[in-house]
Amino acid sequence: MKSGFVTIIGRPNTGKSTLLNQILGQKIVITTDKAQTTRKRIKGIYTVPEGQIVFIDTPGIHKPFNKLGEFLLDEAKIAIPDTDLIIFLVDGTEPAGKGDKWIASNILKTNIPILIVMNKLDKIKKLDKVEENLLSYKVLFEKNLPILKISAKTGRNKETLLKNIFKLLPKGNLLYPEDVVTEETMRDVTEEIIREKILLNTSDEIPHSVAVMVNDYKESDEIDKIYATIYCEQKSQKGILIGKGGNLLKKIGTEARLELEKITEKKVFLSLEVKVEKDWRKKDKALKNFGYENIEKI
Repeated sequence: MKSGFVTIIGRPNTGKSTLLNQILGQKIVITTDKAQTTRKRIKGIYTVPEGQIVFIDTPGIHKPFNKLGEFLLDEAKIAIPDTDLIIFLVDGTEPAGKGDKWIASNILKTNIPILIVMNKLDKIKKLDKVEENLLSYKVLFEKNLPILKISAKTGRNKETLLKNIFKLLPKGNLLYPEDVVTEETMRDVTEEIIREKILLNTSDEIPHSVAVMVNDYKESDEIDKIYATIYCEQKSQKGILIGKGGNLLKKIGTEARLELEKITEKKVFLSLEVKVEKDWRKKDKALKNFGYENIEKI
């Protein structure tokens, strides 16, 4: 039996969270087409007779512009030292760019095995373009690293990827009980789902300026009652989030509630309010209050 930790690293929007959800066969990480959708390391645990893979999904790596950006970069860095394998997930529709080169030179200078995985194969029509892009990623490393081509969206070549991961993992017993899929609590899940609905329903700077905190989660057999606060940085953002006559906040709340009811398989009451926490992304104390604190979790 094989078991171990596998960290997924890459630029924003390469499909890291989509890949993890596809492998697990269920949604444990929110996904949108906006950068910084993933803000924290999240574990997804895949267990089969061959063994267990503990995936670590990390925020997309980009140049930080504030304290939150520094936290996101640190989340990716912290995940690497104790992992057994690194998946460097890249966007196969384009050649390696400055961000990929920076990651290869600054984050992936390690003796830990690395598997380059080219995603978005479903979007590439010309075979010669695939090979051309593939070569641009291969030359980023001095070693001759293995490369796999996949589509996280459709699941194409997923089984091949899993077989190759197991080949590279050490022998070992299960690290988690076989029925555990994630360490995330329902509070964590709720905060992320609310934030996902905000990301999907707003634009410009709003998605990046928002944090969500569950103040109270009352669970019972018939219904879960959840009270949460959405924090933004400016009064003008608060007005946008609430919307005319409270319409946008109601839409966000309804979409989040319906998804939570699917997960919990029971009724959910969700109460949302919006507050302003000025420039919270630049403040260490605010980041800590919202759960953006780097902790060694592997």
